[in-house]
Parts: sequence; structure tokens; C-alpha cells
Amino acid sequence: MTLVQMEYIVALDTFRHFGVAAEKCFVTQPTLSMQIQKLEEELGILLFDRGKQPVIPTDAGKDVIEQARKVLKEAAKIKEIINSKKGLLEGEIKVGIIPTLAPYLIPLFLPSFIKKYPLVRVILEELKTEEILYRLKNDLLDTGILVGPLADPQIQERALFYEPFVAYVSKKHPLYKKKILKEEDLEINDLWLLQEGHCMRSQVLKMCKATGKGSIDNQVIYEAGSIETLKKLVELNQGVTLLPELAISDFSASQRGMVRYFYEPEPVREVVLVTHRTIVKERLNEVLSEEIISKVPEKMKKENPRIIKIEL
Repeated sequence: MTLVQMEYIVALDTFRHFGVAAEKCFVTQPTLSMQIQKLEEELGILLFDRGKQPVIPTDAGKDVIEQARKVLKEAAKIKEIINSKKGLLEGEIKVGIIPTLAPYLIPLFLPSFIKKYPLVRVILEELKTEEILYRLKNDLLDTGILVGPLADPQIQERALFYEPFVAYVSKKHPLYKKKILKEEDLEINDLWLLQEGHCMRSQVLKMCKATGKGSIDNQVIYEAGSIETLKKLVELNQGVTLLPELAISDFSASQRGMVRYFYEPEPVREVVLVTHRTIVKERLNEVLSEEIISKVPEKMKKENPRIIKIEL
């Protein structure tokens, strides 16, 4: 059994399709299929049930594939150890980041990170929380940047910063007259919300003391797919929305006049860097988290007792 063969069976288990697995491994489908068949002959068992669509592992195959994942992770650590001894920081890191963070956080840390570490290739992808967790557990990502805490036994979390929520209020709304808000000032019927599946939606509903989907009975219900859409709706003189504070960093003076902060302690979301418990690229994750922390405003580095937890 070779490391390459183990990579092929792990890929096939992950993608459940010979063509896709071959593409992800940068080989032809016949090459991948032949190597897996050769391994099955060597072991004297079938690893996959090819009669099913999608392809699924056999009972014996599941155990072999699970062990192969562990072996590949341990093998990857060897290169990390060698690079550490040489004082090198190089390689590739695949990072998933949630859409309500990506447009505002990436520009803060990425330019300086790639300048400091020119031998590191960074692959960033916007994904919702559940997809990040799935990919971490299936070795399709090295790292995730999302909102916690998660309390998932398979996931390791490292707090990065605590980002306050602010209200963005239409000039025609009664709350516009208030300079500072209390959470109880918010009413679910006044708020523009993100779609189901965004963790920020659940946090906003909790702040409004709503249960489930809340009592939403507006004449117009529009569930946005992005924070930028929420901003535009308010600017059209309609209602209120809640924004993470990094999202207002490039606001004009006119837009800032529509922002309302909350009384202290402000409600915040805890932004965390997450990895699988059996982390491989530990040093890369460490310098990534250090760079992010160094670039956020100082006030966001202090732990805040008003963390609004997510509900997955």
C-alpha cells in the first residue's frame, strides 16, 4: 500500500465519484481506478461498492479509509516538522470563510500576510458555517474563519476577536432619533434579515428575543443573501438592519450618520479560527491567526460578556 493509493481511496470516499476524485487528484480516471483496484487485490477485499450510485465504501472499506486518512495526516506532519527545523514557512493553506466576514476581513489581513510569507499559497473560499465544518471533517479545508463558539468535539476553536453589532437605521424610522440603542428597542418586524443558513440571522433573532423564525408579518418580506443588500434596503428609507462593525469601515459621512451603537456592554459576535482536532498545518494556522488579530481594531481584541451565540 502506498501513500498515493491512500490518497486515491480517500478522494473517492470524499467525492463518491471516480471522475471527480480523479480530477481532484490530478490524474486520469483510468489511473485512479486501476490503482484502487490494485490495492484491493493486494488487500484481498473490496473497498468500494461500485454497483451503487454514488459509489460507497464497503464495511471493510470504511475502516481502511478511516485509517488511511490518519496515515496521510501523519505523513503531512513530517514536511511541517522539516520546514520548522529549517525555519521555513511554505506550502498551501485552504481557508473557508463565512460570507458575512469575507468582504470586510480579507482585505484587512491578506495583503500583509502574503507579503510576509511569500512562499505560502492561500486559497480562500466563501462558505456557510455548515459547509466549512463538513469540509474540515473531510480534509477538504485546512482552516475555517467563522462565528463561534461551536462546541463541536471534532473541531478545535481559537478566538480571534469580538466584533460588535451596530444598527443601521433609515432616516424615516423612529429609532433614527435615538443616539444610542438598547437591544429591547429592536422589533423583528422592523428588521431586514439575511436568509436561512446564515449564522448572523440566528444571532439577530436572538437579540430580538424571537423564537424560531420570529413573528415576521411585514407587508414586504425580503430575506437578503448578503450584508450589502441589507445596507441598500435601509438606504432606500426602509426599516432597520443589524450589521457587524467591520462592515461599516468604508462608510461615507452620510452613511455613518445612520449608524447607531448599543449601550455597553455592546452585543458582539465571537470570530474564531477553526481546524479539525487532528490539525496538520499548525504553524500556518498560527501565523494566520496572529496576522488577523494584529489587523483588527484594538477594541475588538478584548473579550466581551455580551457574546450572541449562534444556533446551528
